[in-house]
Amino acid sequence: MSSIRAIAFSLALAVTLSGCAPQRLPQTPPAPRRAPAPVLLISLDAFRVDYLERGLTPNLSRIVREGVRAEWMAPTYPALTFPNHYTIVTGLYPDHHGIVHNTMRDPKLGAFSLSNREAVSNGAWWGGEPVWVSAERAGLPTATYFWPGSEAEIRGVRPTRTTVYDDNVPVNDRIDTVLGWLSESAATRPRFSTLYLETLDDAGHGYGPDSVELRAALRVVDAAMGRLVFGLTARSLLDEVDIIITADHGLAAVAPGNTVAIEDMVDPRDAAVVTTGQSVGFTPQPGREREAYARLVGKHEHYECWRKEDLPARWRYGTNPRVPAIVCQMQEGWDAGSRAALAKRPPGATRGSHGFDPALPSMRTIFLARGPSFGRGVVVPPITNVDIYPLLMSLLGLEPAPNDGDPRALAGALTATAPAGSRQR
Repeated sequence: MSSIRAIAFSLALAVTLSGCAPQRLPQTPPAPRRAPAPVLLISLDAFRVDYLERGLTPNLSRIVREGVRAEWMAPTYPALTFPNHYTIVTGLYPDHHGIVHNTMRDPKLGAFSLSNREAVSNGAWWGGEPVWVSAERAGLPTATYFWPGSEAEIRGVRPTRTTVYDDNVPVNDRIDTVLGWLSESAATRPRFSTLYLETLDDAGHGYGPDSVELRAALRVVDAAMGRLVFGLTARSLLDEVDIIITADHGLAAVAPGNTVAIEDMVDPRDAAVVTTGQSVGFTPQPGREREAYARLVGKHEHYECWRKEDLPARWRYGTNPRVPAIVCQMQEGWDAGSRAALAKRPPGATRGSHGFDPALPSMRTIFLARGPSFGRGVVVPPITNVDIYPLLMSLLGLEPAPNDGDPRALAGALTATAPAGSRQR
């Protein structure tokens, strides 16, 4: 663990007048050392940045007033749940850490999906070194509540405490569990912990970002943050914990009928679908490469497809062997799915989706922070989510693993008494 760098003040000697002997003034005592603060990382899945302006989040607004926010945070490509959550805790683009999609295939490991418990808990899928692995190796206890990757043994290490994902666990139970962790003595209290809430994502997918249901979900999430703040205050811990609140991506509305059947994109005899959603991946069938590329590559009415090696450079995507040979990106506001899946949707209903181009305003999400290491009422320029990892490692006093983040991106968010490594510029 890193300690707070003491502030030393040099005092000049007082030189007396008229031949008097010089006298030494008393030295100012060094600033007291602050014990390293526990770090709590929270994800409010699919929290679009403009939700903060809707007047429905008084508790999050308090955190903004008393702490730090970025103007917005951009996700990485593809703007999906698992790739971006794992990017936040490794500082690596999905192309580099290997979780390139919510659904994917690996020649050796087979198929991966969010609901595949065997794959999700297999450390061979998860590249890079997440924060909790580095912390555990350094002797710092960690605890994770529903964070992608935390159920697997990665590089031979698991968090001290972890929780298998179960969306039936009430939000308040999750908050109370985390409060219990942070209330423990210094000997067992996690130095790094995570919390995940999917409430907004569920409501947004089902009803869209401008729905009554989304507004209700926003109030639930804000109330949960209020419960956390109240609980920390009651335990005299509010100013002793560094809290970071973020999300994986935003959300865009999908109007009724704005769908494309995957079967209409290419003949399955020419290409097999590998990844679904707004970033749709295909692998040409053996001997049908020419037909697959001819049918898919290029601009279409509601989507565009590329060979993986020709994807836009700004996405930093396409070198990982798990990325399919052909990647098609849906236009904002349009969904792709199998004809059978699309037929199950309620007719005439607006819904929400993510996975669109990360540069779109609808995909922007939040970065908020409060605690002893952070300034008060500070707004920093926009960041990308790879930039959170260097900050986390500095707050924990740990040497970061190789990563794609910029340690300078959030340096302006920190106080002068934050851990020294956090203030790189």
